[in-house]
Amino acid sequence: MAETTLLMTGGAGDADKIAALRRIKFLATGALVLCLAVFLLARSFEGSVPALAFVAAFAEAAMIGGLADWYAVVALFKRPLGLPIPHTAIIPANQDRIADNLGHFIEQNFLAAGPVNQKLSEVDFAALVADWLADPQRAEGLSRFVARLVPQTVSAIEGSGLKGFITQRIVQQVEKVQIAPLAAELLTAFTDDRRHQKLFDEIIKVFGKFLSDEDALDAIRDKIRDELPSLAKLFRADAYLLKKIVASAGSLLEEVKADPDHPMRAEFDRFVIGFVEKLRTSKAYGKRVEKLKRDFLARPELHELAQDMWDSLRSFIEQDAKAENSTIRTHLASLFVDVGRQLAADPSIRADMNAGFVVALGSFVESQKSGVSKFIAEQVKSWDLGQLTHLIEINVGRDLQFIRFNGMIIGGLAGLALHIGEVLIFGN
Repeated sequence: MAETTLLMTGGAGDADKIAALRRIKFLATGALVLCLAVFLLARSFEGSVPALAFVAAFAEAAMIGGLADWYAVVALFKRPLGLPIPHTAIIPANQDRIADNLGHFIEQNFLAAGPVNQKLSEVDFAALVADWLADPQRAEGLSRFVARLVPQTVSAIEGSGLKGFITQRIVQQVEKVQIAPLAAELLTAFTDDRRHQKLFDEIIKVFGKFLSDEDALDAIRDKIRDELPSLAKLFRADAYLLKKIVASAGSLLEEVKADPDHPMRAEFDRFVIGFVEKLRTSKAYGKRVEKLKRDFLARPELHELAQDMWDSLRSFIEQDAKAENSTIRTHLASLFVDVGRQLAADPSIRADMNAGFVVALGSFVESQKSGVSKFIAEQVKSWDLGQLTHLIEINVGRDLQFIRFNGMIIGGLAGLALHIGEVLIFGN
């Protein structure tokens, strides 16, 4: 009630309206008194000046019309002269009905789906969002707000068990993926441009380095010596054989490296293509790959690695959020500005966003309009009767007073017309 009283208590504007209302009431009452005076004077001198009968008829009818309209205007707000006349004080007597009808009227006409959606469609919400985001200061403020929420979000994820749920779902989805056909497709794309030959070149380089490694050569020499008879060892055949093997192998590797059509490359092509085909079609290969996948996913090291990664991410986020020059805030601010600019430059996305805003806001208004109607009705019902009447009267009472002037004029003209008709018909 205190809020309602405050709403209805006017300031300087209401004081001006009250003064204007009093002036027009005074003028209307004065005009009514003037009609009475004219009527009395005209009747008094009608015998001497017969034409005054027309003036008297006009004044009499004007006075009656003015009184009737005064009654009608007063009856809207209160009982005329305080008398308990039926169907008076219409507004106070029907406050609840007026409140319900007002709420229903606003619900049906102002909050209907058609007008609301039409009005919402006139607003470019996406442009407003784009302009807001494109402003660097606003984007910076939004990034600070979001950055403050990130550590809390991480903690909430840990506490809610969401992390475990997400991890479990990821593992389940990975387990459903058939690795062998997927690997076959990836290798097919890899071999289509003969990129696997680059891998073969790297293998050749590895073998070349191996043949020039002293430790590796010593190991080969020892292996050869162990296999040779004692007589061959005496003549150091192992060194000779090793030299021949290394020379032949080196020569072969150089030939393969220099010749893109070397038979060994063709053999490597056949090996790779055959392996890819087995991955794609062989059930045995498929089972082996699936077993390797399951074994890999079941290893505790993988779970420990995932936990370490999560702990590192959480630690970074917590430290960065407290830092003066936060990397997260900087990137978020740049992201928001870029999103705003991209959105401003893409009318199709803005159109889709605006359509979404219209649907969302229209649905919200549709779901809440009955509540708005009830709220308006309840507010009007809670208004104090005296202040409600006062509020309506000071806002529309001045215009209603002109009804009294119109009533006097129309009534006077009607009375004059009737008197003229009487004179013409009856001749008196």
